[in-house]
Amino acid sequence: MSESTAPVQNGFEDGKRRSAMLAFGAVVIIAGLLYGLYWLLHARFYEATDNAYVNGNVVQITPQLGGMVDADDPQAVKAGQPLVQIDPTDAQVALAQAEADLAQTVRQVRTLYGNNDQYAATVDARATELARAQDDLRRRQAAGTAVSREELDHARDAVKAANANLIVARSQLSSNQALSGQGAVAEHPNVLQAAARVRNAYLNYARTMVPSPVDGYVAQRAVQVGQRVAPGSVLMSVVPLNQVWVDANFTEVRLEHVRIGQPVTLTADLYGGDVRYHGKVAGFSPGTGGAFALLPAQNATGNWIKVVQRLPVRISLDPQELIDHPLRIGLSMQATIDVHDQSGKDIATSPAVPPHETDVYAQKAQEADARVAKIVQDNLGGDAAAAAKP
Repeated sequence: MSESTAPVQNGFEDGKRRSAMLAFGAVVIIAGLLYGLYWLLHARFYEATDNAYVNGNVVQITPQLGGMVDADDPQAVKAGQPLVQIDPTDAQVALAQAEADLAQTVRQVRTLYGNNDQYAATVDARATELARAQDDLRRRQAAGTAVSREELDHARDAVKAANANLIVARSQLSSNQALSGQGAVAEHPNVLQAAARVRNAYLNYARTMVPSPVDGYVAQRAVQVGQRVAPGSVLMSVVPLNQVWVDANFTEVRLEHVRIGQPVTLTADLYGGDVRYHGKVAGFSPGTGGAFALLPAQNATGNWIKVVQRLPVRISLDPQELIDHPLRIGLSMQATIDVHDQSGKDIATSPAVPPHETDVYAQKAQEADARVAKIVQDNLGGDAAAAAKP
């Protein structure tokens, strides 16, 4: 190559490099502008995290009395379905004894009520005897000397005796009325006390069958057939998968615009991005995960290192979507919150999730009341007066 053509070639290559750099710079600037425009119009209205997990209630099943386990049935269960059967022999004996005591008490109280009429009749008889004795005394006193002094003394003694008998009869009637009271037989304290023992015995008998308090799935089963269990020991857990939620852990710097009620789009690693869940922000944890850790950070000791904290955000889910695509506790989720609407509150004023309630135990109490009422009615013997107020 001649010396005359070398500068031309070098100038051409410099021009190419300059053009490439200008083109690259233009691409970077355009990309930055596009991203800025995307952030300004779209991205700044969404907060996303993949640090989100399914959470829910884990209902522990514990017996209220001890005994030997006869059978168990771990599976998907409905509310009220038997989970564990404890040997009911001792409870049956105690229930039979309590029912016999109630029946005997009802009959004893009926006797008290019946004695009121008997004592009232005795009072009337004693009052009649006193009136007759007083009439006899007045006639003898009016006869003057025609009646001997001895006979007159006997007449006075008869009045005193009749009066004493009347006082005793009235005392017996008053005492029996105090024992019987003014209410019906079923309202008598002795009957109420015996009825309470029957209810307690019946509930103990009913509790030998441990029911599932909610619909759900059995997990963490620790009991086996033939095992002797103690009151309060954890036998298993029931997880109601129809009422789960998501705890999304956002860094504190990304929660400025997050409010309760904002819509959330979620995906689960279990189903992939094709299945989307739609929920709402239900509330915030009262503290960060580090504050409630087993060993919380002690930032006041001097060896302090600032770490960005995460705050759990509770997200409620659509129940129908849970039915279509069930989730399990602990599954990983990705959550994206739409923060366009910031009219909601950042402090919850109502429970994030409605409380989970059960009525399976209320049914047992109603059965106990019905059993007590039947025993009382059977031992009244069809005596309507005994059931009514005396």
